[in-house]
Amino acid sequence: MKKLFLLFSIVLMAFSQTYASGELTLKDVTGAKFYPQTISGVIPMSDGKSYAQISRDRKSVITYSFKTGLETGTFFNLEMLGDTAIKSIDNYQLSNDGQLILVQTNTEYIYRRSFKANFFVYDRKANTCKALSVNGKQQNPIISPDGKRIAFVRDNNIFLVELGQIFVETKVTQDGKFNFIINGIPDWVNEEEFGLSSSMVFNADGSKISWIKYDETDVKTYDLQMYRGMKPSFDEYEYYPGLYSYKYPKAGQDNSKVSAWTYDIASRKVSRINLPLDADGYIPRIKQSAAANKTILFTMNRHQDNLKIYEADLTSLNCKLLLDENIDKYVTEDAMSSVIITPQHIILPSDRSGKMQLYLYDISGKYLRQLTDGRSVVTAVYGYDEKTGRVYYQAAGKSPINREVYVVDRKGRTQALADRQGWNNAIFCSDYSAFLRIWSDSDNPFEYALCDGNGKVTKTLVDNKELREKLTPYGLSKKEFFSFTTSEGVNLNGVMIKPSNFDPSKKYPVVMFQYSGPGSQQVVNSWNIGSMGLGGLFDYYLTQQGFIVVFVDGRGTGARGAEFEKCTYLRLGELEARDQVETAIYLGGLPYVDKDRIGIWGWSFGGFCTLMSMSEGREVFRAGVAVAPPTDWRYYDSIYTERFMRTPQENAEGYDINPMNRAEKLHGALLICHGLADDNVHPQHVFEYSEALVHADKDFRELLYTNRNHGIRGANTRLHLLRQIADHFSRELK
Repeated sequence: MKKLFLLFSIVLMAFSQTYASGELTLKDVTGAKFYPQTISGVIPMSDGKSYAQISRDRKSVITYSFKTGLETGTFFNLEMLGDTAIKSIDNYQLSNDGQLILVQTNTEYIYRRSFKANFFVYDRKANTCKALSVNGKQQNPIISPDGKRIAFVRDNNIFLVELGQIFVETKVTQDGKFNFIINGIPDWVNEEEFGLSSSMVFNADGSKISWIKYDETDVKTYDLQMYRGMKPSFDEYEYYPGLYSYKYPKAGQDNSKVSAWTYDIASRKVSRINLPLDADGYIPRIKQSAAANKTILFTMNRHQDNLKIYEADLTSLNCKLLLDENIDKYVTEDAMSSVIITPQHIILPSDRSGKMQLYLYDISGKYLRQLTDGRSVVTAVYGYDEKTGRVYYQAAGKSPINREVYVVDRKGRTQALADRQGWNNAIFCSDYSAFLRIWSDSDNPFEYALCDGNGKVTKTLVDNKELREKLTPYGLSKKEFFSFTTSEGVNLNGVMIKPSNFDPSKKYPVVMFQYSGPGSQQVVNSWNIGSMGLGGLFDYYLTQQGFIVVFVDGRGTGARGAEFEKCTYLRLGELEARDQVETAIYLGGLPYVDKDRIGIWGWSFGGFCTLMSMSEGREVFRAGVAVAPPTDWRYYDSIYTERFMRTPQENAEGYDINPMNRAEKLHGALLICHGLADDNVHPQHVFEYSEALVHADKDFRELLYTNRNHGIRGANTRLHLLRQIADHFSRELK
């Protein structure tokens, strides 16, 4: 039997990598062969007529007309500089008057959003390009509104550069120290869970800098063990592993102590702003005010159900409360991060009515009116036109799986500007008279088109026709959206991908993929659909192996209103897993599905839900794969976990609903995959869960990836990982 199994594995592995023409390979899925053409680095110019973007070869920043789509000039070109340290443009910023371009190159990522890089200042008028600093890479540079200064962070301290013939660098803060004090950039948990990499702004006339300080002194340290590894290789760990130690507050543990500060450039005086804040509260945002002596600060309590917006006076250092938003259960991160502050108004997204809507306040905090009509769920805010009173936004208006672009005027009249079936997004010019529309659906890659103010397409810039033609020989089947009702009376949305040679008279094994986290969606009519994106190419690879692939969004997922999204509050994983089990039962009742050969997998929260589903009690899954799964929310970070669960001290029963405590109920062949340098979901999760499975006498397989983080990528890593997932399901379900 062992010889037969070995022969089967060898044949399967060879089959999975050597296909006939017209069949996908895993190298196709993980490589760049089927990458869509995109337009990157788009920044609308202040003239309201043009936008800048990075060229495809990343050697230039070029300006184009919003009206015609024609090139109007070369803003910046590496060839103009001759021999330079800039070999490729990673990103860029523009000064308000468009005379300066801050070019980012040699980027070195730290966590998900944070990075350090070399920055160069190109002056269009003088045609000069100078390094922002020669004293080491910089983080989070910001240009002053008058274009005379740039502030940045290095080694947790803020530096100020006066721009002139000679750049003069001044150290603004002195107390920055790794794992103790951070100025102007967020700590790990604030970056990850409040979605920001910058905690610093100039005031409106560029005479002051204000920032958030994070005191991590009392936050406990987590140690990631690092090895020599390969690609890249760390020779310093050749014989003995090393440690990467950083501050990571787990649920219920000490967070950084946050405070707000300001620096007067003329007097060189640093002062603390008197911001009202709970001892364990957060400052999730700092924003520039239109008033020269003001700045805007957001605060949130630890439970994250109360958002306050303050206006700070930079002379008196006192704060005035503008807005106090109390929400049942929690304020979503998307709502908080989408608040817009204009010179005269505040636009607040809120689900206080049961659906995410937009509300208008004047700049003093006086409530004016609800902007949107309450019929659709707002999913993004593009801007507010002070002159016309129009607000531009994206919403799930037709169904939760689609997105449209809308505008609503002062009288409440709503107009769809981009409502083609599928997923519409937009980048507006500064006066809202035109926009760049980005569209795709589940079967068609991205199209970029310029539109006038009423949404009429004036020019298509990118249609990805070449990619569509490249995919045609593979005969990929169309994705089929469906819905069904569970035994508990809950209607769920799903999408199914069948093999191209599907025969309804046969019975097929099924692989289910899900993420299931609060507010997330996998069932989307977008090219981003699928377990690995790219139009679901990895999922199509699985269909070539004879599987039907299915995604279903259970309770807790987004675009269906607050009640559906927040019903998992305090008990993460319980309802989500129940809905995935109900999905398997529903699928098992279809005439072309083999109910005894259903598998499930997911990554991160999806890995957690995989484990919860496989140990829910109803034994419907024959196999599963959990990639980088949280296994006990007590091990996960404070901000994310407490938003949905409060603290372990307050909600011990809810925290006990976890895979660790369900280990004895695990059913099905399980593969666990994890990166040993995962700064997000620590290896601790799978190590402790593995121990629980051992003592529950459960068999499982575990794959660990040396020096890889939460994304488990780099060199051959992603290819290897996906092959293990595909082979696991082929072995266990076929």
